Amino acid sequence: MKNYLKGRGYTLPNEENYHNVKNWLEWYRGKVKSFHSYSQYNGKKHVMRERFSLSLAKKVCEDWANLLINEKMEIRVSDEKIQTEINKILTDNKFRERANALTEIAFALGTGAFVEYIENGKVCIDYIRADMIYPLSWENGDVKECAFAGEKMIGGKKCIYLNMHLLEDGKYKIENHLFDITNYVPREIELPDDIEGVYYTNSSVPMFQIIKPNIVNNADLDSPMGISVFANSLDVLKGIDLVYDSYENEFRLGKKRIIIPTGMAQFLDDENGIRPVFDDNDTEFYALKETDHFTDIKEINMNLRSDEHEKALARNLSLLSSKCGLGSDRYSYEKSTLKTATEVISEKSELYQNLKKNEMIIEGAILGVVRAVMELLGCGDAEVSVSFDDSIIEDTDAIAKRAMEEYKLGIIDTAEYFMRVYKMTEAQAVDMARKIEKRCEKK
Repeated sequence: MKNYLKGRGYTLPNEENYHNVKNWLEWYRGKVKSFHSYSQYNGKKHVMRERFSLSLAKKVCEDWANLLINEKMEIRVSDEKIQTEINKILTDNKFRERANALTEIAFALGTGAFVEYIENGKVCIDYIRADMIYPLSWENGDVKECAFAGEKMIGGKKCIYLNMHLLEDGKYKIENHLFDITNYVPREIELPDDIEGVYYTNSSVPMFQIIKPNIVNNADLDSPMGISVFANSLDVLKGIDLVYDSYENEFRLGKKRIIIPTGMAQFLDDENGIRPVFDDNDTEFYALKETDHFTDIKEINMNLRSDEHEKALARNLSLLSSKCGLGSDRYSYEKSTLKTATEVISEKSELYQNLKKNEMIIEGAILGVVRAVMELLGCGDAEVSVSFDDSIIEDTDAIAKRAMEEYKLGIIDTAEYFMRVYKMTEAQAVDMARKIEKRCEKK
């Protein structure tokens, strides 16, 4: 697909971006062949070993997704009728669940995208990961035109479906292409009857939105593609798995052993000769030939270095948490006492700042999704807002209490109260205030 797009005259992001995506995907999955599989010399020969993994790259991305997209996130539209239609479409497309999953993958691979379209008369939303996204033109990091590729099985054949969003005279047209890759050589074939080759939206509203962590892509400063939230923490992830692997091996190698003389063991006489027999489950027993120096049972208890390992692991977890923008104390063994919301906000100021920063990208994308859906519905224009759940790191009760006190003192009006407490836009807050005023007049 890259060669096809280049043949059309488009300049794609640096190939190194897609190599990085493959590497981040391995860490996200939890096992990186070049690191977790290794060869070790045991004194006789080299044997292959497999390191244990805590899969913390995925955990970091899960936490970011859950902080940004959760059940308390709200999408508000100023027009109630349009709000109802939007809610139904988002529900039908499982938007909340799928958007959470896309955010997790986007924070792992650096980039993700929403794509809106109509299929069989219904508005649909696709959720696209980084390795399927090909920006075609961009300005100041903002993707203007983009292609999305994905594998499909059509008529028993493995095909690649290419969806291109192109600007023509300031308005978008969408091209659809299908390629047969049965023999691993892409060959363009006819589209199914239900898919148009070219669709003119007659609108400047894009039918796609890009999401990514709101951090600079220091691997390629000029790329419109994002960078994994753990891209600069790979060494820390390696350190964590090295310590964890050593920690697990400490218990395996330090298991109690009881050495006994062969004369004290049961014996079995078979074609292989006479040999000591133990219960297969009694792996702590080990028999040695009797000598003048060894005639008694000997117990061997290895000293476990659990404290040292736990301290090293805790230090690396703190480093990972900080480097991934979650604050220095998100991952810890220690359980603290219950704290007030004010204390939590103070301690997690780093997380608060990074969360608000990432909300800007997600908010812009969600607003874009709703506007694209409204465009496809042809239902006119309306004001849209998104509010996130900041209750974990923001003292929402204190904010509401202060707003109520200022309202009673006449410092703020009803609309301002709704804006502060319920995160409404000014238009939505004014409309709500008017409705309440009319309701009171009727009474």
